[in-house]
Amino acid sequence: MSNKKNYLSISAVAKMFTVHQQTIRFYEKEGLIKPMRSAGNTRMFSNADIKRLEEIIYFTHQLGINLSGVELILKLKAQIEQLQTTMNQAFIETQTKLNLEVENSKRTIEHSAKQLVRLKKIPK
Repeated sequence: MSNKKNYLSISAVAKMFTVHQQTIRFYEKEGLIKPMRSAGNTRMFSNADIKRLEEIIYFTHQLGINLSGVELILKLKAQIEQLQTTMNQAFIETQTKLNLEVENSKRTIEHSAKQLVRLKKIPK
């Protein structure tokens, strides 16, 4: 861990969400969260862990979704994010290729225009 100030203990996180520490441990046991561990094997929660835990608690406590459903939702969300990243990259690549084609077309048009001007200047 680079900086302990960026991490919270399980007790702080439990208080933050007003849930029992055992609930958080259970979510970890089920593989829904994976907090870092200190040298003394203490759970240390990053901002990303806290955000994910917030989602899990929202799904389970507010929406009444069971843990299997939460797991499925989180997997689908990760897949959607991956697809969005892939689509964004494809868009950037396509835009770059399109920009190159536009530049090539402009050069071709300019070259053709110059040739036409030269041809018009040739006496018949």
